[in-house]
Amino acid sequence: MSQRELAIRTGMTEKHISTVISGQKNISPLFARRLEYALGIDASFWMNLQRNYDEEIIEYEEIHAISDEEFSILDHLDGAANTFADCDLLQVTDNKIEMVLNYRKFLGISDLTNIPKLSALNTYYLPANSNAEMYALFAWQKLCELFNKDIDISCDIDIDRLVDSIPDIKKVMSEKPNMLQMYLSDIFSKCGIAFSIVPQIKGVSAQGYIKKTDSGPVLLCVPGNQKYADEFWFNIFHELSHLIDGDVKHTFIDFENSTEDIDLKADIKAENLLIKHQDYIEFVSSKKYERTIEIERFAKKQNVPDFIVKSRLAKDKYITWNDRKILEWGA
Repeated sequence: MSQRELAIRTGMTEKHISTVISGQKNISPLFARRLEYALGIDASFWMNLQRNYDEEIIEYEEIHAISDEEFSILDHLDGAANTFADCDLLQVTDNKIEMVLNYRKFLGISDLTNIPKLSALNTYYLPANSNAEMYALFAWQKLCELFNKDIDISCDIDIDRLVDSIPDIKKVMSEKPNMLQMYLSDIFSKCGIAFSIVPQIKGVSAQGYIKKTDSGPVLLCVPGNQKYADEFWFNIFHELSHLIDGDVKHTFIDFENSTEDIDLKADIKAENLLIKHQDYIEFVSSKKYERTIEIERFAKKQNVPDFIVKSRLAKDKYITWNDRKILEWGA
């Protein structure tokens, strides 16, 4: 069929037919319908052809528009790739173009170079000289949100109930690591908190993530890579201290060795929540810590495992601690 005949059959100009055939103009819904009349082939066929072509063009243009800066960000996300792969969340490949596109989809951003702009919208501050960490941290935030997305919390956060739940939290401190998610999630859910122990990402020094949702509940995540039990539990109580003191307005991320005033304040509160301050002062004044059995008795009185008391004593340089309890996350 000549272009002239097709133009007559479709009621379009020969010029229009020519520009479509040469790829200079798209197949519009109207033209697709007229092609259906002229050629007996459904309009949806022509529209699908156009859509597939448009997608190929967009993909081609995206691939060739990836900047060197965006490629360089892959280096900062290198530690995240293995974690995501282990969680079956991201397909990891040696092809840098594919990795950029995969990360765009996974992190929900059309250009990885815009991550710092999104990070600037949050109410946390990165430690000094940590621009490279920003990208891995953004990825860890995404991981935290994914771990919490299926947790259904029906009530707003209740600080009073959270404080009242401290004894219940202490009761599970000696449980096996693989049971902690279940026990703590159950306790926190009753307080309006969605809790998750999230795999840490290499290159991220965050020790806690808290996010208030628009609907009322709070997301609370801690990394599950701590080697020692006392570190893990101190992190938990440190984050609880932030919640109890009302430090969280929207998004809050804790960093290791932070010297921010609110973090130092949370450290002190966490210590006192774990071990009553006055009781501790009297204990060290009596020098009973010089006997292991007295440490165990004092720990029992405080309703905490003895490794919590030993950790505090070692931190304050009353004892030298060489037998810290190790968390075996696979057990």
